[in-house]
Amino acid sequence: MSREDRRFSATAYAADLQQAGEDGRITSAVKATGEGNDPAPLKALTEEVRLMLAAPRGWSEEERRKYAEKLNRAVIGFPQERAEMLAVISDWIIKKRLQHTAVGGLPYGTLAEALFAEVIGMNMLELVLRNREGLEEVQVVGTRIFEVRDGRAVPSPYRFQEIAQVERIQQNLVLFNNDRINPRKRWAEVVLLDGSRVTMTGFGFTAQPTLTIRFYTVRRFDLEALCRPEYRTLDEDVRELLLTVVRSRFNLVVIGSTNTGKTHLIKSLIAAMPDEERIVTIETRHELMLARDFPEKNVVEYEADEDDPAHGPRQAFKLALRQSPQRICHAEIRDEDANIYVRACTRGHEGSITSVHVSALEDVPDAIADMCLLDGRGMNAVRLARRIAEHVTQIGLEMRMVGGTRKLVRIGEFSWVNGEIRIRDLARYEESDDRWTFPEPFSTKGSMRIRRLDPEHYAWLLERGGVER
Repeated sequence: MSREDRRFSATAYAADLQQAGEDGRITSAVKATGEGNDPAPLKALTEEVRLMLAAPRGWSEEERRKYAEKLNRAVIGFPQERAEMLAVISDWIIKKRLQHTAVGGLPYGTLAEALFAEVIGMNMLELVLRNREGLEEVQVVGTRIFEVRDGRAVPSPYRFQEIAQVERIQQNLVLFNNDRINPRKRWAEVVLLDGSRVTMTGFGFTAQPTLTIRFYTVRRFDLEALCRPEYRTLDEDVRELLLTVVRSRFNLVVIGSTNTGKTHLIKSLIAAMPDEERIVTIETRHELMLARDFPEKNVVEYEADEDDPAHGPRQAFKLALRQSPQRICHAEIRDEDANIYVRACTRGHEGSITSVHVSALEDVPDAIADMCLLDGRGMNAVRLARRIAEHVTQIGLEMRMVGGTRKLVRIGEFSWVNGEIRIRDLARYEESDDRWTFPEPFSTKGSMRIRRLDPEHYAWLLERGGVER
Protein backbone atom coordinates (compact mmCIF):
# COMPACT_ATOMS: atom_id res chain seq x y z
CA MET A 1 0.00 0.00 0.00
CA SER A 2 1.43 3.43 -0.99
CA ARG A 3 1.70 6.38 1.38
CA GLU A 4 -1.08 8.18 -0.57
CA ASP A 5 -3.50 5.27 0.05
CA ARG A 6 -2.92 5.25 3.82
CA ARG A 7 -5.53 6.97 5.99
CA PHE A 8 -4.34 9.98 7.98
CA SER A 9 -4.88 9.92 11.75
CA ALA A 10 -4.43 13.21 13.62
CA THR A 11 -4.03 11.42 16.96
CA ALA A 12 -1.46 9.04 15.57
CA TYR A 13 0.39 11.90 13.92
CA ALA A 14 0.48 13.81 17.23
CA ALA A 15 1.81 10.72 18.97
CA ASP A 16 4.39 10.44 16.19
CA LEU A 17 5.62 13.97 16.83
CA GLN A 18 5.74 13.50 20.61
CA GLN A 19 7.69 10.28 20.27
CA ALA A 20 10.14 12.00 17.95
CA GLY A 21 10.58 14.74 20.50
CA GLU A 22 11.27 12.26 23.28
CA ASP A 23 14.06 10.29 21.67
CA GLY A 24 14.86 11.93 18.38
CA ARG A 25 13.42 9.19 16.22
CA ILE A 26 10.10 8.34 14.58
CA THR A 27 8.48 5.16 15.84
CA SER A 28 8.22 2.93 12.81
CA ALA A 29 4.94 1.46 14.01
CA VAL A 30 3.26 4.85 14.10
CA LYS A 31 4.48 5.64 10.59
CA ALA A 32 2.55 2.64 9.34
CA THR A 33 -0.88 3.16 10.88
CA GLY A 34 -2.66 1.93 7.80
CA GLU A 35 -4.54 -1.31 7.50
CA GLY A 36 -1.97 -3.13 5.42
CA ASN A 37 -0.47 -6.55 6.14
CA ASP A 38 3.09 -5.30 6.63
CA PRO A 39 4.40 -7.17 9.73
CA ALA A 40 7.35 -4.81 10.27
CA PRO A 41 5.54 -2.30 12.56
CA LEU A 42 4.22 -5.03 14.82
CA LYS A 43 7.65 -6.69 14.91
CA ALA A 44 9.32 -3.43 15.96
CA LEU A 45 6.78 -2.79 18.69
CA THR A 46 7.03 -6.38 19.83
CA GLU A 47 10.73 -5.96 20.53
CA GLU A 48 10.07 -2.74 22.46
CA VAL A 49 7.41 -4.40 24.59
CA ARG A 50 9.54 -7.48 25.18
CA LEU A 51 12.40 -5.35 26.49
CA MET A 52 9.99 -3.20 28.52
CA LEU A 53 8.56 -6.26 30.27
CA ALA A 54 11.97 -7.86 30.77
CA ALA A 55 13.34 -4.83 32.63
CA PRO A 56 13.53 -5.52 36.41
CA ARG A 57 10.72 -3.91 38.43
CA GLY A 58 10.56 -3.16 42.10
CA TRP A 59 12.61 -1.45 44.79
CA SER A 60 13.79 -4.63 46.48
CA GLU A 61 15.13 -7.97 45.33
CA GLU A 62 11.97 -9.63 46.62
CA GLU A 63 9.73 -7.33 44.54
CA ARG A 64 11.82 -7.96 41.44
CA ARG A 65 11.67 -11.73 42.03
CA LYS A 66 7.88 -11.62 42.37
CA TYR A 67 7.59 -9.65 39.14
CA ALA A 68 9.75 -12.19 37.28
CA GLU A 69 7.60 -14.97 38.73
CA LYS A 70 4.47 -13.22 37.47
CA LEU A 71 5.94 -12.94 33.98
CA ASN A 72 6.82 -16.64 33.91
CA ARG A 73 3.36 -17.65 35.05
CA ALA A 74 1.79 -15.44 32.40
CA VAL A 75 3.89 -17.01 29.64
CA ILE A 76 2.99 -20.59 30.61
CA GLY A 77 -0.71 -19.89 30.79
CA PHE A 78 -1.90 -18.80 34.27
CA PRO A 79 -5.07 -16.66 33.73
CA GLN A 80 -4.67 -14.04 36.50
CA GLU A 81 -1.07 -13.23 35.60
CA ARG A 82 -1.97 -13.08 31.90
CA ALA A 83 -4.69 -10.52 32.60
CA GLU A 84 -2.23 -8.42 34.61
CA MET A 85 0.38 -8.50 31.82
CA LEU A 86 -2.24 -7.53 29.22
CA ALA A 87 -3.11 -4.54 31.41
CA VAL A 88 0.58 -3.57 31.63
CA ILE A 89 0.90 -3.70 27.84
CA SER A 90 -2.32 -1.69 27.37
CA ASP A 91 -1.04 0.96 29.78
CA TRP A 92 2.27 1.15 27.90
CA ILE A 93 0.42 1.65 24.60
CA ILE A 94 -1.64 4.49 26.07
CA LYS A 95 1.45 6.20 27.47
CA LYS A 96 3.08 5.93 24.03
CA ARG A 97 -0.18 7.18 22.44
CA LEU A 98 -0.20 4.25 20.09
CA GLN A 99 -3.75 3.12 20.77
CA HIS A 100 -4.83 4.11 17.27
CA THR A 101 -2.12 2.08 15.57
CA ALA A 102 -3.94 -0.36 13.28
CA VAL A 103 -3.35 -4.10 13.19
CA GLY A 104 -5.25 -4.68 9.98
CA GLY A 105 -4.72 -8.07 8.43
CA LEU A 106 -3.87 -9.68 11.79
CA PRO A 107 -6.39 -11.73 13.82
CA TYR A 108 -6.45 -9.38 16.84
CA GLY A 109 -9.00 -6.83 17.97
CA THR A 110 -6.51 -4.36 19.41
CA LEU A 111 -2.81 -3.56 19.31
CA ALA A 112 -2.55 -4.66 22.97
CA GLU A 113 -3.90 -8.11 22.09
CA ALA A 114 -1.54 -8.38 19.13
CA LEU A 115 1.51 -7.50 21.22
CA PHE A 116 0.39 -9.74 24.06
CA ALA A 117 0.08 -12.69 21.65
CA GLU A 118 3.60 -12.11 20.37
CA VAL A 119 5.34 -11.40 23.68
CA ILE A 120 3.38 -13.45 26.20
CA GLY A 121 1.19 -15.73 24.09
CA MET A 122 2.02 -19.36 23.37
CA ASN A 123 0.81 -19.64 19.77
CA MET A 124 -0.75 -23.10 19.28
CA LEU A 125 -0.23 -23.95 22.94
CA GLU A 126 -2.95 -21.41 23.72
CA LEU A 127 -5.45 -23.93 22.37
CA VAL A 128 -3.95 -26.72 24.51
CA LEU A 129 -4.00 -24.58 27.65
CA ARG A 130 -7.69 -23.76 27.25
CA ASN A 131 -8.44 -27.19 28.69
CA ARG A 132 -6.36 -27.29 31.88
CA GLU A 133 -8.53 -29.97 33.49
CA GLY A 134 -6.21 -32.89 34.31
CA LEU A 135 -3.34 -31.36 32.30
CA GLU A 136 -0.10 -32.35 34.01
CA GLU A 137 2.48 -31.72 31.31
CA VAL A 138 2.84 -30.27 27.83
CA GLN A 139 5.62 -31.74 25.68
CA VAL A 140 6.79 -30.07 22.46
CA VAL A 141 9.22 -31.77 20.08
CA GLY A 142 9.86 -29.72 16.97
CA THR A 143 6.41 -28.73 15.75
CA ARG A 144 4.63 -31.65 17.44
CA ILE A 145 2.72 -31.27 20.71
CA PHE A 146 1.89 -33.97 23.25
CA GLU A 147 -0.45 -33.61 26.23
CA VAL A 148 0.06 -35.56 29.46
CA ARG A 149 -3.14 -36.16 31.39
CA ASP A 150 -3.46 -38.69 34.22
CA GLY A 151 0.09 -39.85 33.58
CA ARG A 152 -0.42 -40.62 29.86
CA ALA A 153 1.11 -38.72 26.97
CA VAL A 154 -1.10 -38.50 23.88
CA PRO A 155 -0.57 -36.56 20.62
CA SER A 156 -2.36 -33.22 20.70
CA PRO A 157 -4.76 -32.34 17.87
CA TYR A 158 -2.76 -29.11 17.54
CA ARG A 159 0.76 -28.51 16.28
CA PHE A 160 3.01 -25.57 15.43
CA GLN A 161 3.24 -24.45 11.82
CA GLU A 162 6.97 -23.89 12.04
CA ILE A 163 9.83 -24.41 14.48
CA ALA A 164 10.47 -20.65 14.65
CA GLN A 165 7.26 -20.34 16.70
CA VAL A 166 8.67 -22.71 19.33
CA GLU A 167 11.96 -20.82 19.40
CA ARG A 168 10.11 -17.53 19.96
CA ILE A 169 8.43 -18.96 23.08
CA GLN A 170 11.81 -20.20 24.29
CA GLN A 171 13.38 -16.77 23.84
CA ASN A 172 10.54 -15.09 25.75
CA LEU A 173 10.99 -17.43 28.71
CA VAL A 174 14.75 -17.11 28.93
CA LEU A 175 14.65 -13.33 28.47
CA PHE A 176 12.31 -12.95 31.42
CA ASN A 177 14.72 -15.03 33.55
CA ASN A 178 17.98 -13.32 32.62
CA ASP A 179 19.05 -16.56 30.99
CA ARG A 180 19.88 -17.45 27.41
CA ILE A 181 19.48 -20.20 24.88
CA ASN A 182 21.75 -19.84 21.86
CA PRO A 183 24.48 -21.74 19.96
CA ARG A 184 26.80 -21.44 22.98
CA LYS A 185 24.21 -22.51 25.57
CA ARG A 186 21.57 -24.71 24.03
CA TRP A 187 19.32 -25.42 27.01
CA ALA A 188 17.52 -23.58 29.81
CA GLU A 189 15.25 -24.30 32.75
CA VAL A 190 12.65 -22.21 34.52
CA VAL A 191 11.27 -23.33 37.90
CA LEU A 192 8.34 -21.45 39.42
CA LEU A 193 7.64 -21.09 43.12
CA ASP A 194 4.56 -23.32 42.91
CA GLY A 195 6.68 -26.20 41.53
CA SER A 196 5.75 -25.78 37.86
CA ARG A 197 8.79 -26.27 35.67
CA VAL A 198 9.79 -25.48 32.08
CA THR A 199 12.70 -27.29 30.40
CA MET A 200 13.97 -26.17 26.98
CA THR A 201 16.57 -27.43 24.54
CA GLY A 202 17.70 -26.00 21.21
CA PHE A 203 19.19 -27.17 17.92
CA GLY A 204 22.54 -28.90 18.32
CA PHE A 205 21.77 -30.25 21.78
CA THR A 206 18.67 -32.09 20.64
CA ALA A 207 17.83 -32.92 17.04
CA GLN A 208 14.87 -30.52 17.25
CA PRO A 209 14.00 -27.73 19.68
CA THR A 210 12.00 -29.03 22.66
CA LEU A 211 9.83 -27.41 25.27
CA THR A 212 8.42 -29.27 28.29
CA ILE A 213 6.02 -27.57 30.70
CA ARG A 214 5.34 -29.58 33.85
CA PHE A 215 2.57 -28.08 35.96
CA TYR A 216 2.25 -28.31 39.70
CA THR A 217 -1.20 -29.89 39.95
CA VAL A 218 -1.62 -31.63 43.33
CA ARG A 219 -1.84 -29.71 46.59
CA ARG A 220 -3.02 -32.41 49.00
CA PHE A 221 -0.38 -34.80 50.25
CA ASP A 222 -1.27 -37.54 52.70
CA LEU A 223 -1.71 -41.29 52.64
CA GLU A 224 -5.42 -41.03 53.38
CA ALA A 225 -5.97 -38.98 50.20
CA LEU A 226 -4.21 -41.67 48.13
CA CYS A 227 -6.89 -44.14 49.24
CA ARG A 228 -9.73 -42.05 47.82
CA PRO A 229 -11.62 -43.21 44.71
CA GLU A 230 -10.21 -40.41 42.53
CA TYR A 231 -6.65 -41.65 43.22
CA ARG A 232 -6.89 -45.24 44.51
CA THR A 233 -3.10 -45.45 44.60
CA LEU A 234 -3.44 -47.75 47.62
CA ASP A 235 -6.09 -49.10 49.99
CA GLU A 236 -6.64 -48.78 53.74
CA ASP A 237 -4.61 -51.88 54.65
CA VAL A 238 -1.66 -50.70 52.56
CA ARG A 239 -1.95 -47.27 54.22
CA GLU A 240 -1.70 -48.87 57.67
CA LEU A 241 1.31 -50.86 56.50
CA LEU A 242 3.02 -47.68 55.29
CA LEU A 243 2.27 -45.92 58.57
CA THR A 244 3.96 -48.84 60.35
CA VAL A 245 7.01 -48.48 58.12
CA VAL A 246 7.25 -44.72 58.75
CA ARG A 247 6.77 -44.93 62.52
CA SER A 248 9.25 -47.81 62.80
CA ARG A 249 11.84 -45.64 61.01
CA PHE A 250 12.75 -48.07 58.26
CA ASN A 251 14.93 -46.57 55.52
CA LEU A 252 12.89 -46.41 52.31
CA VAL A 253 13.63 -46.45 48.59
CA VAL A 254 11.03 -45.62 45.93
CA ILE A 255 11.25 -46.78 42.31
CA GLY A 256 9.07 -46.21 39.25
CA SER A 257 9.20 -44.63 35.82
CA THR A 258 8.40 -40.97 35.05
CA ASN A 259 4.91 -39.74 35.98
CA THR A 260 4.06 -42.77 38.12
CA GLY A 261 3.62 -40.67 41.27
CA LYS A 262 6.94 -41.18 43.09
CA THR A 263 7.17 -37.58 44.31
CA HIS A 264 3.55 -37.58 45.44
CA LEU A 265 4.09 -40.80 47.41
CA ILE A 266 7.29 -39.48 49.01
CA LYS A 267 5.50 -36.30 50.12
CA SER A 268 2.59 -38.33 51.50
CA LEU A 269 5.03 -40.42 53.54
CA ILE A 270 6.73 -37.26 54.82
CA ALA A 271 3.30 -35.91 55.82
CA ALA A 272 3.00 -38.91 58.16
CA MET A 273 6.28 -38.06 59.92
CA PRO A 274 6.16 -36.07 63.19
CA ASP A 275 6.34 -32.31 62.54
CA GLU A 276 9.04 -31.76 65.16
CA GLU A 277 11.53 -34.20 63.59
CA ARG A 278 14.35 -32.52 61.68
CA ILE A 279 14.13 -33.46 58.00
CA VAL A 280 16.81 -32.44 55.50
CA THR A 281 16.08 -32.66 51.77
CA ILE A 282 18.73 -32.63 49.05
CA GLU A 283 17.65 -32.06 45.43
CA THR A 284 19.25 -30.78 42.26
CA ARG A 285 16.02 -28.84 41.58
CA HIS A 286 13.50 -27.91 44.26
CA GLU A 287 10.52 -30.16 43.53
CA LEU A 288 9.39 -31.48 46.91
CA MET A 289 8.74 -27.96 48.28
CA LEU A 290 8.23 -29.29 51.82
CA ALA A 291 8.49 -25.90 53.53
CA ARG A 292 5.71 -24.61 51.29
CA ASP A 293 3.35 -27.57 51.66
CA PHE A 294 4.21 -28.42 55.29
CA PRO A 295 4.95 -25.04 56.93
CA GLU A 296 4.84 -26.53 60.44
CA LYS A 297 7.53 -29.15 59.78
CA ASN A 298 11.15 -28.78 60.87
CA VAL A 299 12.64 -28.89 57.35
CA VAL A 300 15.93 -27.75 55.80
CA GLU A 301 15.90 -27.85 51.99
CA TYR A 302 19.09 -27.96 49.90
CA GLU A 303 19.22 -27.29 46.16
CA ALA A 304 22.55 -28.76 45.01
CA ASP A 305 24.24 -27.55 41.83
CA GLU A 306 26.01 -30.47 40.15
CA ASP A 307 28.20 -28.07 38.14
CA ASP A 308 29.41 -26.14 41.18
CA PRO A 309 31.60 -28.15 43.62
CA ALA A 310 31.18 -25.48 46.30
CA HIS A 311 27.42 -25.99 46.23
CA GLY A 312 27.18 -29.55 44.87
CA PRO A 313 25.57 -32.65 46.40
CA ARG A 314 28.69 -33.62 48.34
CA GLN A 315 28.92 -30.23 50.05
CA ALA A 316 25.17 -30.26 50.71
CA PHE A 317 25.50 -33.65 52.41
CA LYS A 318 28.44 -32.49 54.53
CA LEU A 319 26.52 -29.47 55.78
CA ALA A 320 23.29 -31.42 56.17
CA LEU A 321 24.91 -34.00 58.43
CA ARG A 322 26.04 -31.15 60.72
CA GLN A 323 22.49 -29.83 61.10
CA SER A 324 21.26 -32.70 63.29
CA PRO A 325 18.95 -34.35 60.75
CA GLN A 326 16.79 -37.17 62.06
CA ARG A 327 15.67 -38.15 58.58
CA ILE A 328 17.26 -37.40 55.21
CA CYS A 329 15.15 -37.14 52.08
CA HIS A 330 17.40 -37.47 49.05
CA ALA A 331 15.28 -36.94 45.94
CA GLU A 332 17.34 -39.32 43.78
CA ILE A 333 20.60 -41.17 44.37
CA ARG A 334 23.21 -40.25 41.77
CA ASP A 335 26.74 -41.51 41.15
CA GLU A 336 28.60 -38.75 42.96
CA ASP A 337 26.63 -38.85 46.22
CA ALA A 338 25.77 -42.56 46.57
CA ASN A 339 28.58 -43.21 49.06
CA ILE A 340 27.59 -40.28 51.26
CA TYR A 341 23.95 -41.36 51.40
CA VAL A 342 24.97 -44.95 52.25
CA ARG A 343 27.15 -43.67 55.09
CA ALA A 344 24.35 -41.44 56.38
CA CYS A 345 21.90 -44.35 56.51
CA THR A 346 24.38 -46.55 58.39
CA ARG A 347 25.25 -43.89 60.97
CA GLY A 348 21.99 -43.24 62.75
CA HIS A 349 19.78 -41.34 60.28
CA GLU A 350 16.98 -43.90 60.38
CA GLY A 351 13.73 -43.33 58.56
CA SER A 352 15.39 -41.70 55.55
CA ILE A 353 13.97 -41.93 52.05
CA THR A 354 15.30 -41.74 48.48
CA SER A 355 14.50 -42.87 44.94
CA VAL A 356 16.48 -44.80 42.33
CA HIS A 357 15.93 -45.29 38.60
CA VAL A 358 15.74 -49.07 38.17
CA SER A 359 13.15 -51.42 36.67
CA ALA A 360 12.62 -53.74 39.68
CA LEU A 361 13.22 -53.78 43.43
CA GLU A 362 15.67 -56.65 43.00
CA ASP A 363 17.99 -54.30 41.07
CA VAL A 364 18.15 -51.56 43.72
CA PRO A 365 21.05 -52.73 45.97
CA ASP A 366 23.30 -53.59 43.01
CA ALA A 367 22.52 -50.28 41.29
CA ILE A 368 23.48 -48.30 44.40
CA ALA A 369 26.57 -50.47 44.92
CA ASP A 370 27.68 -49.82 41.33
CA MET A 371 27.36 -46.07 41.92
CA CYS A 372 29.41 -46.33 45.11
CA LEU A 373 32.16 -48.29 43.31
CA LEU A 374 32.50 -45.48 40.76
CA ASP A 375 33.98 -43.49 43.63
CA GLY A 376 37.29 -45.24 42.92
CA ARG A 377 37.86 -46.42 46.46
CA GLY A 378 38.82 -50.01 47.10
CA MET A 379 35.63 -51.59 48.45
CA ASN A 380 34.47 -55.17 48.76
CA ALA A 381 31.46 -55.40 46.44
CA VAL A 382 29.75 -58.19 48.42
CA ARG A 383 30.11 -56.42 51.77
CA LEU A 384 28.88 -53.20 50.17
CA ALA A 385 25.77 -54.89 48.75
CA ARG A 386 25.02 -56.41 52.18
CA ARG A 387 25.32 -53.03 53.90
CA ILE A 388 22.99 -51.46 51.37
CA ALA A 389 20.38 -54.23 51.68
CA GLU A 390 20.44 -54.21 55.48
CA HIS A 391 20.77 -50.49 56.19
CA VAL A 392 19.92 -48.33 53.16
CA THR A 393 17.11 -50.10 51.31
CA GLN A 394 15.30 -51.77 54.17
CA ILE A 395 11.89 -51.25 52.55
CA GLY A 396 11.31 -50.82 48.80
CA LEU A 397 8.21 -49.23 47.24
CA GLU A 398 7.41 -49.65 43.54
CA MET A 399 5.08 -47.27 41.66
CA ARG A 400 3.52 -48.04 38.29
CA MET A 401 0.78 -46.82 35.96
CA VAL A 402 -2.01 -49.43 35.82
CA GLY A 403 -4.99 -48.76 33.57
CA GLY A 404 -4.35 -45.02 33.61
CA THR A 405 -4.09 -44.90 37.43
CA ARG A 406 -0.97 -44.51 39.55
CA LYS A 407 -0.58 -47.54 41.81
CA LEU A 408 1.74 -48.60 44.58
CA VAL A 409 2.16 -52.10 43.15
CA ARG A 410 4.71 -53.58 45.54
CA ILE A 411 6.14 -53.19 49.04
CA GLY A 412 9.16 -55.34 49.76
CA GLU A 413 11.46 -55.86 52.74
CA PHE A 414 15.13 -56.32 51.83
CA SER A 415 17.24 -58.79 53.78
CA TRP A 416 20.58 -60.59 53.45
CA VAL A 417 20.16 -64.37 53.58
CA ASN A 418 22.98 -66.87 53.04
CA GLY A 419 25.14 -64.39 51.18
CA GLU A 420 22.32 -63.22 48.88
CA ILE A 421 19.78 -60.41 48.80
CA ARG A 422 16.21 -61.55 49.41
CA ILE A 423 13.01 -59.52 49.15
CA ARG A 424 9.93 -60.39 51.18
CA ASP A 425 6.75 -59.27 49.41
CA LEU A 426 4.88 -57.52 52.19
CA ALA A 427 2.21 -56.24 49.76
CA ARG A 428 1.43 -56.70 46.07
CA TYR A 429 -1.19 -55.23 43.79
CA GLU A 430 -2.94 -57.96 41.77
CA GLU A 431 -4.07 -56.32 38.56
CA SER A 432 -6.37 -59.20 37.54
CA ASP A 433 -8.36 -58.90 40.79
CA ASP A 434 -7.86 -55.15 41.27
CA ARG A 435 -6.83 -55.61 44.89
CA TRP A 436 -3.80 -55.74 47.16
CA THR A 437 -2.58 -58.95 48.75
CA PHE A 438 -0.10 -59.48 51.58
CA PRO A 439 1.91 -62.60 50.67
CA GLU A 440 4.61 -62.56 53.38
CA PRO A 441 5.11 -61.21 56.91
CA PHE A 442 7.98 -59.02 58.07
CA SER A 443 11.20 -60.83 58.90
CA THR A 444 12.10 -61.55 62.53
CA LYS A 445 14.47 -58.58 62.50
CA GLY A 446 11.81 -56.30 61.03
CA SER A 447 9.18 -57.60 63.45
CA MET A 448 11.37 -56.84 66.45
CA ARG A 449 11.96 -53.32 65.17
CA ILE A 450 8.21 -52.68 64.79
CA ARG A 451 7.51 -54.13 68.24
CA ARG A 452 10.06 -51.75 69.75
CA LEU A 453 9.18 -48.56 67.84
CA ASP A 454 5.49 -48.95 66.97
CA PRO A 455 3.79 -51.37 69.39
CA GLU A 456 0.31 -50.22 68.32
CA HIS A 457 0.78 -51.31 64.72
CA TYR A 458 2.72 -54.37 65.85
CA ALA A 459 -0.45 -55.62 67.55
CA TRP A 460 -2.43 -54.92 64.37
CA LEU A 461 0.09 -56.81 62.23
CA LEU A 462 0.28 -59.68 64.74
CA GLU A 463 -3.46 -60.16 64.47
CA ARG A 464 -3.22 -60.28 60.66
CA GLY A 465 -0.15 -62.51 60.60
CA GLY A 466 1.95 -59.70 59.18
CA VAL A 467 4.88 -60.17 61.60
CA GLU A 468 6.85 -63.12 62.83
CA ARG A 469 6.34 -64.00 66.51
